[in-house]
Amino acid sequence: MNRLARLVTVALTASAALLLTACGSGDDDASSDKIKGADTSSGATASVSPTASAAPEGVDRPEITLPKEFQADFESWTNSDPKLQAILNDGREELRSQYAAVIEADLESEAVAFYNSDATLPTARKWIKQFVDDDETLIGKVTVFDPQVSIGDSGSGVLFYCVDERQASTKDRKTGEVTKTPDKPESVIQYRLNLDKTSQGVWKAASVEVAPGACS
Repeated sequence: MNRLARLVTVALTASAALLLTACGSGDDDASSDKIKGADTSSGATASVSPTASAAPEGVDRPEITLPKEFQADFESWTNSDPKLQAILNDGREELRSQYAAVIEADLESEAVAFYNSDATLPTARKWIKQFVDDDETLIGKVTVFDPQVSIGDSGSGVLFYCVDERQASTKDRKTGEVTKTPDKPESVIQYRLNLDKTSQGVWKAASVEVAPGACS
């Protein structure tokens, strides 16, 4: 079985108890494919694919660097509202931190801990650990697109986005064997995050749910 597909299943099971809410909006269908009232973008279509993270000013954020062998391209990852852009920025780095931790085989990644709360950090580290235990890394490219972001009445943030993993593969560090991600709808995954803002101004993941195939 492809490692990414297997690990997505693990993440979904582990996060099943962390039900996504509308952050006080009161909408029963808040976990649908579109967030009601969310601003999906400011109309920009530029693709953002930083190798080293460009951290916003004001907080000493960890630098996250991905190698040339693995790219994470973020499409239309901009918003005209600075508050919503801040959620997009930290949501992007939360995902990039996990990719970097897998590639570096770093189970105690400071960046992963920085962007995850106590509720989501164990699941994130479990996801990374399975790659480390199997002595595998990531190569290729993922495309992250269709961000939908909003702030609820409680002040918490909601971020939905899609990740196309079909051009990504896992690689055995010892043998060099490459396992490609299946070219199937299930390899395009929707991530659904609740984020809470810390006193330092960092939007940390408070709950994460993944839905394989929800973006097709």
